[in-house]
Amino acid sequence: MQDAQSENTTSRDVLLKEFEPISMLRVPQTQIAKPRFPVIDFHAHLTWGPVLGMGEKVTVLAEPSELLLTMDAKNVRMMVNLTGGYGEGLLDSIRVHAKTNPDRFVVFTEPWWSRVAESNYARFQADEMERAHQAGARGLKILKILGLYAREQVKTGPLIKVDDTRFDPMWEAVGALNMPVLIHVSDPRAFFLPIDRFNERWEELQAHPDWSFYGGDFPNNRELQEARRRVMTRHPLTQFVCAHVADSEDLAYVSECLDSHPNMHIDISARIAELGRQPKTARRFFDKYQDRILFGTDAIPKGFLDIPYQTFSEELYDIYYRFLETEDEYFDYAPAQIPPQGRWRIYGIGLPEDILRKVYWENAARLLGLDMTDFA
Repeated sequence: MQDAQSENTTSRDVLLKEFEPISMLRVPQTQIAKPRFPVIDFHAHLTWGPVLGMGEKVTVLAEPSELLLTMDAKNVRMMVNLTGGYGEGLLDSIRVHAKTNPDRFVVFTEPWWSRVAESNYARFQADEMERAHQAGARGLKILKILGLYAREQVKTGPLIKVDDTRFDPMWEAVGALNMPVLIHVSDPRAFFLPIDRFNERWEELQAHPDWSFYGGDFPNNRELQEARRRVMTRHPLTQFVCAHVADSEDLAYVSECLDSHPNMHIDISARIAELGRQPKTARRFFDKYQDRILFGTDAIPKGFLDIPYQTFSEELYDIYYRFLETEDEYFDYAPAQIPPQGRWRIYGIGLPEDILRKVYWENAARLLGLDMTDFA
């Protein structure tokens, strides 16, 4: 009777959510306690604002004292808080992080999305960049609000296009002020496809159905990417950092964009899952564009979203360093039992020191206008 029960247990169907296979592969496991060089994490979220709301208040997700222990342990010399907000909220973000620890934190500002419909918006937003810069903001962050969420009447009406000319004075203003733009448009390609058995991110979209942009009046991935290209073409003196490798699932397309737009850079935040499953292509990509690739994690302090590939932790940095510095094979891209973005593992690309130095801090320091001797 016991044998029969055991047989039934081992042969029964297993639900996908219960499936946690243990790899039998025996390959070298390299632990990188600290990176080869100091790091500037160019993509983090330490405060969060109202986004499409009418207010200016930001929520502080972590105080400097909560962040510095991990930063020191992992040799993260500086973090860029992208979502610093605007108006009074921006002043709070700067006060909490940048003013108390100016050598460790940099704060970016954001547009006033709620005022787009106002007749004088173009001039207002351009002037606001000057005010934000004077207050201490070092760059501008564009969330995927633009192109996928922001509408003419806040929550109704047509979507506002990425290349809407109302933003041209803003792009020109930040270029004149030497403020880089970290711009996120689009998302993984699977987010624009039906959530069915062919979608490799089915589990992720089941957990976060609001991340799907399939159907409705949403533009597709390529439309969003091409709109961003038109913006970069119109504003050649403004430096754009395209978040999440721009389009990590098509490095040939990203290469074409980089070749066509000298003012374009990319960060690797939240995309080592994609880069690490195409290690040979990724290694060639890093070699060719080594002067335009920035380190970033998309880190968010624990308790706000708790997404494994974004949650700020020592483990998160360990995986990024391992991917960049080693040639380890078939390892997890996130500190989670079940791969959160898709059921695959990644391979390291073993970058040489001269490229690592640029990716870890030099490229970011140059864009931010920092004193390079502070990191050497």
